[in-house]
Amino acid sequence: MDYKEFIKNQATSRKRPSDEEHRLQCACVRWFRYVYPDLKEVLFAIPNGGRRDVVTGARLKEEGATAGVSDLILLKSNSAYGALCVEMKTPKGSQSPAQKEWQNEVENMGNKYVVCRSFEEFKREITKYIKKV
Repeated sequence: MDYKEFIKNQATSRKRPSDEEHRLQCACVRWFRYVYPDLKEVLFAIPNGGRRDVVTGARLKEEGATAGVSDLILLKSNSAYGALCVEMKTPKGSQSPAQKEWQNEVENMGNKYVVCRSFEEFKREITKYIKKV
């Protein structure tokens, strides 16, 4: 299999995020920006998912796109961790092997990683993380 076939297979085999997951993430980000306006610039999304053509996928990979990166990153340290990585999932969603591998890597580097399956869970994890000064 050549490089172009490999990239095409990766793009077509990747599961498309559900609209439910999108709506959940949007609600969480809106809440965060409202409650923590002074931190709104350090919580950001990583647009790793979605369907792309072969050329765009290859270009993103060359630019440093990495499979498995969490949906959101809060680039703020607390007394225990360097940053918080948040993977958004629907109640029935599961992490891909690449996401689990990336989770292990960032945790080994001293960061916190959480999977949030609801708005309430996101609020709880964020609040707990930020209060741990």
